[in-house]
Amino acid sequence: MGSLAINGGSPVRTAPFQKWPVWNEDEIKGLEEVIRSGKWGRIHGKKVEDFENHFAEYHDAKFGVCVNSGTTALQIALRAAGIGAGDEVILPGYTFIATATAALEAGAIPIMIDIDPETYNIDVKQIEANITPKTRGIMPVHFGGRPADMDAINAIARKHNLKVIEDAAQAWGSAWNGTKVGALGTAGCFSFQSSKNVNAGEGGIILTNDAETEKFARSFSNCGRLPNGVWYEHYYLGGNYRMTEFQGAVLQAQFARYPEMQATREKNANLLSQHLKEIEGVELLKDDPKITRNSRHLFIWRYKKEGFNNVPKAKFLDAMKAEGVFMSAGYSIPLYSQPLMKEKTFGPAGKVVDIPIDFANMNLPETERACYDEAVWIVQSPLLGTEQDMMDMIKAIKKVQEHSSELK
Repeated sequence: MGSLAINGGSPVRTAPFQKWPVWNEDEIKGLEEVIRSGKWGRIHGKKVEDFENHFAEYHDAKFGVCVNSGTTALQIALRAAGIGAGDEVILPGYTFIATATAALEAGAIPIMIDIDPETYNIDVKQIEANITPKTRGIMPVHFGGRPADMDAINAIARKHNLKVIEDAAQAWGSAWNGTKVGALGTAGCFSFQSSKNVNAGEGGIILTNDAETEKFARSFSNCGRLPNGVWYEHYYLGGNYRMTEFQGAVLQAQFARYPEMQATREKNANLLSQHLKEIEGVELLKDDPKITRNSRHLFIWRYKKEGFNNVPKAKFLDAMKAEGVFMSAGYSIPLYSQPLMKEKTFGPAGKVVDIPIDFANMNLPETERACYDEAVWIVQSPLLGTEQDMMDMIKAIKKVQEHSSELK
């Protein structure tokens, strides 16, 4: 029998970590109010409108437009910013597929570039080399809640007259140089999907400081209507992407407790950082004083197999799970290696649409290293736990590291 639980030893932990979602009577009260009001849709009630205003104000933005998902938010934001058929949009290759498909749905072409391995955000040094006469936008992803370098990105955008659409799906309340993300560019998009730190099952929001972008985003999400127009009068090509009052009620309750929960995540992330940096084979992402707040949707670190007897990441994660500590491998394949991208089945009923990008032969080395070898995610819900919970994570990593020869 070995020392590690995967080999028959006693696990570090048997108790569960913090469950998700977190809710209380406030969500139930809000939902009951909506049901009893009979005003279940956004066009009749006030819950969504009130949340839009609150969320926008919290993020230093003038306008907020709620929609039915973060994916929808990205697609509408691109169109509202004037990006469409044949335009190129630069984005990272290490992100959720919606970042790219939003561009495709808007008629644009996603141009994927590599990430900075010290931040896991878009490598700003590679942006200008990928700008062509067709480039119309940059889509930085504030990955895991960590803000991208918005100073550098906005400087490039100004120089080349480009729009910046922030994919802030994981970055509620994150701040760059003291200003919240989401309205640092042309527009920013957040998600309220069920795994997210602010959660209504589904939903999203577009933030912007630009009145014209807000006008089009609101119209596109409401069947092409205008706020003061006749109900059956449609000015632009839109759809029904509205958020329900049920979601608005849940989000009001969720967001009311968010600042306190975010502070807990940050405290626990700092505790993890303090101890993990002392473990051989664990490499933390680089600190940046310009990141003045991080939502900590993910705590990401880089697994260096050399410190674990060259044991592959997958085997390390299996050993951690046996110790009672689940950690995620994150994205298992690069965005450009998704079957959708390689086969270009972008059309109706899976029809191939041959855009002039060879995704099948693309190679972004840092993205591939993150996917296959290095990226380890601690998801947000355990970060709401106790100090003992964090110490158990640390103890489990140390144990696996010290006995990694058992995994050979």
